[in-house]
Amino acid sequence: MSDRLPDKDRRGPAANRRSTTSHRLRCRCGTLTGYVGHPKKARRGMCYCRDCQAYAHALASDSGILDMQGGTDVVATLQSNVTLTHGTEALACMSLTPNGLLRWYASCCNTPIANTTRNYHMSYVGLVHTCLHDASESLDDAFGPVRMRVNTRSARAPVKPTPFGTLNAVAGLSLALVRARLDGSYRRTPFFDSQGIPATSPRILTPDERARAMSAAR
Repeated sequence: MSDRLPDKDRRGPAANRRSTTSHRLRCRCGTLTGYVGHPKKARRGMCYCRDCQAYAHALASDSGILDMQGGTDVVATLQSNVTLTHGTEALACMSLTPNGLLRWYASCCNTPIANTTRNYHMSYVGLVHTCLHDASESLDDAFGPVRMRVNTRSARAPVKPTPFGTLNAVAGLSLALVRARLDGSYRRTPFFDSQGIPATSPRILTPDERARAMSAAR
C-alpha cells in the first residue's frame, strides 16, 4: 500500500501540505527519491510517439522503458503533486530540439523521470513509469489502469486507440491545469525555480544525436 511521508521530507516550494497517501518515486539506483501526492487523481496512459521512443534511445536506456509496441507508460498529473526528497543534484534535463518538451531524468543511472512543457505556468507533468515501480504497490493499484493510448500511428505494431478514454482523461486534466493556473499552485514544482527557470539547464541534443535517436525509434 502507499506510504505517507512526513511533512519534513519536502523540497522547497513543492512542499505543499498533503493529507492523502502518496506513491514513492525513485530512480533505478535509488539516488533520486521522492513521492507523488494524490495518485488517484492522476491519469495514466501509453504514448507511442516517435519522440518518446527517441528519448529512451537517447538515454541509451530503452530496455524496460518501451513496451513491445514502442509505448511509454506515463502518469499524467500536476507538478505540485511531485516532491523530490533526496538526490536532487542528480536531476538532469534533456530536450530533443531547442523548443521541444523538457525531458527530466536521473543522471546517476539515466532513469527517465518526467516530461514537462517549457511553459512554467502549465503545471502538467508526465511521470515515466520507470521511476514509479514499488514492490509494495503496483501501478494499477496506485494510479489505476491505462485508460488512454495516444499517438498509436507511431507504434511498432497495431495498437487499438482509445478515443473516449483519451477525451475523458484530457478533459479532466485540462480542468486541473486551469485551476492550478488560477490559484497559483503551478508555482509549486521541483522542476522550475520561482522565476520559471528550469531547475537544471536542459541539454539540447545535437542534430547528429537526434538523428541517431530518431533512427533507432523506427
